[in-house]
Amino acid sequence: MAHTPQDFDWDDLKHLLAVARHGSSLAAGRALGLDQSTVQRRLAELERRFGQPLVQRQPTGYRLTEFGQALLPYAQKVEDAVAQFKQRLATVASEVTGTVRVTCPEPIVNRIIQTGLIDRFHARYPALLVQFVMSDKYIDLLQGEADVALRSGDTDDGELLGRKLGDSIWAVYASRSYIDRHGQPTTIDELAQHALVGFDDTMAKHRIVQWLRKVAPNATMAARSSSVLGLIYSVKAGIGIAPLPLALGDAEPDLVRVLGPVPELSRIWRLLTTRELRHTPRVAAFFDFVVEEIETLRPIITG
Repeated sequence: MAHTPQDFDWDDLKHLLAVARHGSSLAAGRALGLDQSTVQRRLAELERRFGQPLVQRQPTGYRLTEFGQALLPYAQKVEDAVAQFKQRLATVASEVTGTVRVTCPEPIVNRIIQTGLIDRFHARYPALLVQFVMSDKYIDLLQGEADVALRSGDTDDGELLGRKLGDSIWAVYASRSYIDRHGQPTTIDELAQHALVGFDDTMAKHRIVQWLRKVAPNATMAARSSSVLGLIYSVKAGIGIAPLPLALGDAEPDLVRVLGPVPELSRIWRLLTTRELRHTPRVAAFFDFVVEEIETLRPIITG
């Protein structure tokens, strides 16, 4: 043989099998949805690769040579294996099972659950489980810490695919008890005269940390927390005042919006996942479902 088997194109075996079954290149072409010349060319290329003739041309059509007959059952096994592979590929691609890990701040998770959105998702995909990874910090999707993120803020990672869900809008809030005791600021410049609540060092890169440091560098920090939920609890307790998302601050009857919204704190809420996971059945099912439910999510995250 002039060439090793590794040199030939497996796809050309289809043409050998079609000619063997139908007896002519014309009939083989019809069966494959190709023209006669393409079948002849691909068959000739296969013979060239093998270094021996596979068929004998006769006035009434084609007959397999002894060499072709010897290869025929193995070509049929390749065809069967490819058909089984395609069937299994289709099955795997259509299976929507497993767990989708969704990272999201805890207060937003609670509000999503209350809308019934997750119940509707499970009703559509009963074999899929949504597992929340609750954190105000950015969980690393590329490192596999979660599959999908509902995230607000600056996201410039080109490896992630996203869809805008709404806007993250922030204002400054105080409790009614705090206002009764200390009054309330009427301008941003007056923030420095009040006790503030902010994030601790684990959230040092968050935009409200940077903003408070800029507008009230000498203010007293009465409490620090590692989460938005912690800020809410501290403000409700009357410890101090703090920037909070409108969606959460306005929902608290004991809190008063004293300043804002603050444009410098506004960001976009996005649904994010990796390029690889976007096309897996379980993540694609959740991603597409959330996109369908954008109108349900928008008031939850924007206010």
